[in-house]
Amino acid sequence: MRSLILESLNLLFLLSLLSSSHLAASKSRSSLKHGDSITVGKESEFITSPDNSFTCGFYGLDTNAYWFAIWFTNSVNKTVVWMANRDRPVNSQGSKATIRGDGAMVLTDVDGTVVWQSNTTSADVAAAQLLNTGNLVLKNPQGDVLWQSFDFPTDTLLPSQAFTKNTRLTSVLTEGSFATGIFNLYFGSDNVLRLISDSPDTSTTYWPNPDFDIYTSGRTNYNSSRIAVLDDLGRFLSSDQLQFNTSDMGYGIKRRMTMDYDGNLRVYSLNDSTGLWSVTWQALAQPCNVKGVCGRNAICVYAPEPTCTCPPGFEVNDPSNWNAGCNPAFNQTLLLSQKVKFLQVPHTDFYGFDLNTTFPVTLETCRDMCVQDFRCLAFSYRLLGQGFCFIKSAMLNGYAAPEFPASIYIKIPDSVEPSKPEIFHASSQICGSDDEELLFGSSSMYDFNSKRVKWVYIYSFGAALGVIELVFVLLGWWFLFRKHGVPASVEAGYNMISSQFRRYSYSELKKATKNFKEELGRGGSGAVYKGVLSDDRAVAVKKLGDVFQAQEEFFAEISIIGKINHMNLVRIWGFCSERRHRLLVYEYLDNLSLDRHVFTSNFLGWKQRYAVALGTAKGLAYLHHECLEWVIHCDVKPENILLDSEFQPKIADFGLAKLSQREGPGSEFTRIRGTKGYMAPEWALSLPITAKVDVFGYGVVILELVRGVRLCNWSVEDDGEAALTSFVRKMKERMECGSSSWVESVVDSRLEGKFSRKQAAALIQTGVSCVEEDRNKRPTMASVVQALMECEYE
Repeated sequence: MRSLILESLNLLFLLSLLSSSHLAASKSRSSLKHGDSITVGKESEFITSPDNSFTCGFYGLDTNAYWFAIWFTNSVNKTVVWMANRDRPVNSQGSKATIRGDGAMVLTDVDGTVVWQSNTTSADVAAAQLLNTGNLVLKNPQGDVLWQSFDFPTDTLLPSQAFTKNTRLTSVLTEGSFATGIFNLYFGSDNVLRLISDSPDTSTTYWPNPDFDIYTSGRTNYNSSRIAVLDDLGRFLSSDQLQFNTSDMGYGIKRRMTMDYDGNLRVYSLNDSTGLWSVTWQALAQPCNVKGVCGRNAICVYAPEPTCTCPPGFEVNDPSNWNAGCNPAFNQTLLLSQKVKFLQVPHTDFYGFDLNTTFPVTLETCRDMCVQDFRCLAFSYRLLGQGFCFIKSAMLNGYAAPEFPASIYIKIPDSVEPSKPEIFHASSQICGSDDEELLFGSSSMYDFNSKRVKWVYIYSFGAALGVIELVFVLLGWWFLFRKHGVPASVEAGYNMISSQFRRYSYSELKKATKNFKEELGRGGSGAVYKGVLSDDRAVAVKKLGDVFQAQEEFFAEISIIGKINHMNLVRIWGFCSERRHRLLVYEYLDNLSLDRHVFTSNFLGWKQRYAVALGTAKGLAYLHHECLEWVIHCDVKPENILLDSEFQPKIADFGLAKLSQREGPGSEFTRIRGTKGYMAPEWALSLPITAKVDVFGYGVVILELVRGVRLCNWSVEDDGEAALTSFVRKMKERMECGSSSWVESVVDSRLEGKFSRKQAAALIQTGVSCVEEDRNKRPTMASVVQALMECEYE
């Protein structure tokens, strides 16, 4: 019965599409000539593109509100890509669009009021036409374009539409609305393409990550042309060096880039057979990183989908528009006259608006600082070896995630007893029932007595790093062997990846790889096989080895899925966790690993080698500086640097990655990890492991790139001295001489002198500095990127 109903609905849907298509075709016209009009009503007409991909005309949402717009003809719900009057709809009776005698296209309401007009400066306009690109143009009799809608985008950029310093994409206010929202894509004054939240409360840039300089994001501000474009192949190119490809890159697919109402920038691809859209790229993997998405006093949580909620004691202003935030359910003036207490909201913070930042400090002292400052509405406290106190004058850009290492303490009158919201209960399962009783309910206010404070310190300092690692292992077991109760942070990560990311069954991957027939490579954590999915996508399937080791590494990789989004990092399309089987599904890269193109007869040219060195540096800089936590790869080597069809590098294999809190002093590992020859000295010296181990491995890689020879095969003249140590010593001696004649003798002789001397010198000098025995002397990957970019176009 159910299938019969579904078939009937599908038939009705197809008939309605055919009917509406026929209706539109019967009223369509190829152009609007000088003096002609398009009116709203039963006799309204449409302008269609020659290939019928786009339609221009009056678009209505209800009985009496219409917008002059352009939309995709064959998409479900006629997806709008441009509007003339997004904030001022016109009446359904008598409103019209006309090309006046002065050459301007004018939109008038029923009473003749001019709602919108083109800024055409010439009266020599012959007609308006809609091109196959979706661009509405006004042309003169000679065919020259005098005005075009592409110069005035609303929230969408179409392929071949230039995005310049004079344009910006602005989101709609809410889903289903056309009113102007608060999120914008624009070129900043520093020539960098940015996303900004421009709300009534504040204006905040949130992409690229504002906490770090632009070079760690793979951008540059050296080019002042300020232009970007999404091409027909699905590639995006910008003058600030932002580049990315959609997951379905190829010709013949209709795409759009849209500044969405939730503040995320996404590229969508249209399925011609269903008329539905799928996300094939997005700027932010974690939607809650959008500043202002939930408004004042509100908090963005993953439950597991990104959701806005009010903290206890607060009420939503407008459930249909979370940008409006939350209001306190109590009179805030009582905070000045009554005794106050603090509500602890765990794993939560409000970005910015710090009156001061103090450390080291105790929780009691932090609390007293807030009590004594009438401007303080809340404070954030973190225990990361020492106490960090952030006094907040406003609660904006709220964010909650189970892995966030701090709590926010909201000041409320002592007489207020807020209820516990269900959404915090759902997202805090990872904390356990004891924590829930402490943080919410009748005893929800933090008790500042000596017993409780002593408990906090005993727990925090006594547990130390060993307990932290134990928690990670337990969470891994929880995730791997329980059907329900998946940690919210992990489940959130799954939902934040594009629609291509999914869970596969073991039988699917066994079939895709033909029973794991073609092995691409093998490492310490398992083997990688080539496969072809049912949708004909070629993939690399990593089959993790020993079950106990694999569980730890599998959980490490899955945990950071939602935090990775960079052109120089391999994309993970899915995973399998079924009984004892642990597999990861990666994008397949045509040219496999770097070692196959450096140490063999099929070697890269110099230009490609330098691009690999720079791209790898950008990927590592992203991992070290831009992720929510530092991601230390721990096994940087040529086998873990893959090359795509254009020989662009992508760092692979995060199975050895270890997450380390940015504010912490570093990380320690329970066992040595990595590959001999690329391992930093601190592994053997039992020193705390930091991101500098990746810098060391990168240094060895680029020196091998320059020489074209494996480190283990380097000749050594001095007995008893390691090859790398000998090479570094000699290079330092030569560099001190000031001459660059020595470069020729170091670079791979197979290149026959066809290389840039300046670039080669830069790589050698960088490589030497990266492999310093004293890790404090090694540069950061961000500074490496900056140094190499200075020689990129030599």
